Amino acid sequence: MSAPAYPTRWRRPPQIIKNRGWRLVLQLGIVIYLILAIGTIEVNWARVYEGLERGERFIMGFLQPDITSRWRDISQGLIESLTMTLTSTVVGVAISVPIGIGAARNLAPRWIYYICRSIIAVSRALQEIIIAIFLVAMFGFGPFAGFLTLSFATIGFIAKLLADDIEEINEGQAEAVRATGASWWQVVNYAVQPQVMPRLIGLSLYRLDINFRESAVIGIVGAGGIGATLNTAIDRYEYDSAGAILLIIIVIVMIAEYGSSYLRKFLQ
Repeated sequence: MSAPAYPTRWRRPPQIIKNRGWRLVLQLGIVIYLILAIGTIEVNWARVYEGLERGERFIMGFLQPDITSRWRDISQGLIESLTMTLTSTVVGVAISVPIGIGAARNLAPRWIYYICRSIIAVSRALQEIIIAIFLVAMFGFGPFAGFLTLSFATIGFIAKLLADDIEEINEGQAEAVRATGASWWQVVNYAVQPQVMPRLIGLSLYRLDINFRESAVIGIVGAGGIGATLNTAIDRYEYDSAGAILLIIIVIVMIAEYGSSYLRKFLQ
């Protein structure tokens, strides 16, 4: 078989608006809109000037981090964040698998499909910080609200991508397993699971990384973790301690990134 012939000359891609006059009108309209939008922004330049001084102090604290003075609070917040991250990821993935299977059109009955897709839509529609505020109001300050928040967010993330992967599997393998008289569960176990498992492992590791970063954000609203410690340090103008906390978060995220990358390569 001969190799496919590739074009040797560049061709301009087709244009959505072919009339040159309408393209100029559209571009001019976008520029005018941006100018008007920027003009509506009210900037308090006096406050900006005061903020520059505070920003300078924060940057200096970041360049001279102080870990020792508040190490007890930092270590406690770090342990809470890591605990929330691991437990919420495990629980969220465990709940996401049946929901993701139910949300796959090629596996689930129609009524189960709509129920699972509704659960995914609700989970994806609400931002983690909003869920955290709601759960903190229900259960009070602490890591339990953070654990529930991250678990709820994990369900929408994993279940949505898992369902999409199941719908895109090679149907030939599934039909071959069905032809042997296999049950629905055997089809899932022997035809679907081998095709989506590497992707599920990669998504779970990726979500683990996301959950740690989100634990620092939701902690600001009282959901525990290193974010609560960071918020307290900033409120007390302890920018050196805040800089130390940010550096710890960056280091852990980098370790998780490189570690998950290596693990995905090893498992897949």
